[in-house]
Amino acid sequence: MSTEPAARAAIDPEVAYRAASGRDPRFDGRFFLGVTTTGIYCRPSCPARKPLRRNSVFFPSAAAAVAAGFRACKRCRPDSLPGSRHWDASGDFAARAVRAIRDGAVDEFGVAGLAQRLSVSERHLHRILVSEVGASPVQLNRTRRAQTARTLIEQTTLSLADIAFAAGFGSVRQFNDVMLAEYGTAPSELRRLTAPMPDAPTSDAAPTVVLRLRHRAPYDDAAMGAFQRAHAVPGMDLIGDGEFTTPIPAPHGLALATIDWPATGAEHVTVRIRPADIADLTGIVAKLRRWLDLDADPRLIAEALGSDPIIGPLIAARPGLRVPGSLDGATTAMLTVIGQAVSLKAASVFAGRLVGAFGTPVGESGLSAFPAAQTVANAGAEALREIGLTGSRAAALHRLAAALAGGLELSPAADRAGARRELLALPGIGPWTADYIALRALGDPDSFAPDDLVLKKSLGVKTARQASVIAAAWSPWRSYAAMHLWTASAYLP
Repeated sequence: MSTEPAARAAIDPEVAYRAASGRDPRFDGRFFLGVTTTGIYCRPSCPARKPLRRNSVFFPSAAAAVAAGFRACKRCRPDSLPGSRHWDASGDFAARAVRAIRDGAVDEFGVAGLAQRLSVSERHLHRILVSEVGASPVQLNRTRRAQTARTLIEQTTLSLADIAFAAGFGSVRQFNDVMLAEYGTAPSELRRLTAPMPDAPTSDAAPTVVLRLRHRAPYDDAAMGAFQRAHAVPGMDLIGDGEFTTPIPAPHGLALATIDWPATGAEHVTVRIRPADIADLTGIVAKLRRWLDLDADPRLIAEALGSDPIIGPLIAARPGLRVPGSLDGATTAMLTVIGQAVSLKAASVFAGRLVGAFGTPVGESGLSAFPAAQTVANAGAEALREIGLTGSRAAALHRLAAALAGGLELSPAADRAGARRELLALPGIGPWTADYIALRALGDPDSFAPDDLVLKKSLGVKTARQASVIAAAWSPWRSYAAMHLWTASAYLP
């Protein structure tokens, strides 16, 4: 067992040890404590007796702790924490790679394919991640799979073989070996020690899986639910009594996910997922977490913005407000262009017509998924005018769809600055649209639209420059500041 993690530059061990000694939950997810005498790693708030300083090492990620030979504590369950937004706040190469792995890029393309998408060699990708994160791409993905598998073991009655496949393992033997390394316990023992939820599904070819997706409290489910309902697309989304159903693109076909609203006071959001193939489940969960912003750390954001005279009172009023993300970057971008300079109601009508004309049916659900970028590009600008768009808006949508079909990447793993430049180079897409797409599709927590009329009015200024100057103090959480201002104004962009 290695007692010195590869990546320690971002962690001050003395500060970390004091935080762990005080069992400070504010540091949960920001680092992990490894105990060299037991081979266990914990979250800082673990109630167990803290080790001596000389027996303590600190890791930037759970994967780094496992790579160094440590296994998860059974008492504080550090593996059950939502993902850290530390890697979302940065636009550097390592952060892009971590986001891509979290979203399933290694499962979909392999390490070599991920390196190619990031325009580096496989060796360089490995070296940077070990240096910055403390774990290789393979180890990061292995820990991701193990965490998904444990959730399925504890929350469903799927067979262990189905769980191994759903979590992305190549064989049951590999599944058993990884789970033993990660948790020091075989999957069968984990299943014996836990009781699945009462409404957990049994296994079939494509089961409906009910999961409780954890988050850090507080979580403003009322605001998130209101936002999603306001942006529902007729024929694509279904609003029920306390429920919201929507299609999700996945490698083996379209899935359906139903969110139960509200979940006030709970430390999880309950979802029902019907995948086309169980193997898609891990990626679907990652998309849902991003869409609902379940990995945000409200305490970290409050620390940064809580004392601000403008944003502080808004955070006090809505401490768990999140930034809605995206289930599919291309879809979000095209919907944003459709909604430029029109009301939400009008945008919903136009989008519903587009789905009705070109969408892909989702099984026998009666719903259709938003058309792929290539489909919209093939339709042509004239066909897009028939849904009610102006000529200039139809042309802008067509150009965007063609760019997306041609390789423009709008995902959390994209180069944010590069994607913004490409968007602004398209006629009909201005700074507001590019900033809004960055906030939602790219998952940038530091995107701010200074041209937005509501934001300028809320700040009492007349120009984008003046708004930018004020907002600079809120970096790197300007997306959350914007969301608070929009929500306080009862405005859903």
